[in-house]
Amino acid sequence: MDRTDRIRPRRSVLFVPGDNDRALQRATQVAADCLIFDLEDTVLPDAKDAARARITEVLKTDQYRGFERIVRVNTLTSPWGYDDLAALAATPPDAIMLPSVEGPQDIHEALNALASAGEELALMAMIETPMGIIQAANIAGASPRLVALVLGTSDLASNLRCGQPQDRLPLLVPMTTAILAARCHNLDVIDGPHMNLHDAEGLQATCRQSAELGFDGKTLIHPRQIEAANLAFSIS
Repeated sequence: MDRTDRIRPRRSVLFVPGDNDRALQRATQVAADCLIFDLEDTVLPDAKDAARARITEVLKTDQYRGFERIVRVNTLTSPWGYDDLAALAATPPDAIMLPSVEGPQDIHEALNALASAGEELALMAMIETPMGIIQAANIAGASPRLVALVLGTSDLASNLRCGQPQDRLPLLVPMTTAILAARCHNLDVIDGPHMNLHDAEGLQATCRQSAELGFDGKTLIHPRQIEAANLAFSIS
């Protein structure tokens, strides 16, 4: 796949829980560039199979036409990861997001699983551990099917045992490391979410900071955050 075929805005990248029908319906009307149908963190273990079935049905429809449709699968070390990939190979989204990527081997393992199911898909690598940051350049160069690095800043901060003040100074080195790795391999790089839904000023500040650092967009956890991201990452 030629990466030039994947050029598109990824300013606002909204997580949508895969088992939440109300959120799925609401997402058809939002102004986000991309939707991440989530099968991982937002879905409880006993709802994983139902969420997977729901999202594969969603992908057969045209109700999300105009969005880049991404599915975040479970890790391949979990009981659900390989089943997620097999199901998505049959009803492919625009891209698959792999969580907790810590090295090129994670990319290769997912690609091999998809190839066994007879499909080749674009991948996004979510980096949310110290090892993932250390390996960021190797991850970014792992495959031409990789189109973006995505930072999981909340889990990363937890794993680093650091705080997340508004200036996000403790995360500055990991953020710039991910940006450097992405740019070396002509990938997009997406910043993590602002978790406080009631902090509009903080959201605007982190969006501006992300854009100034060189990120292409930001993952979001609620539709009310879309406007701030679209404004910050739009070209003037």
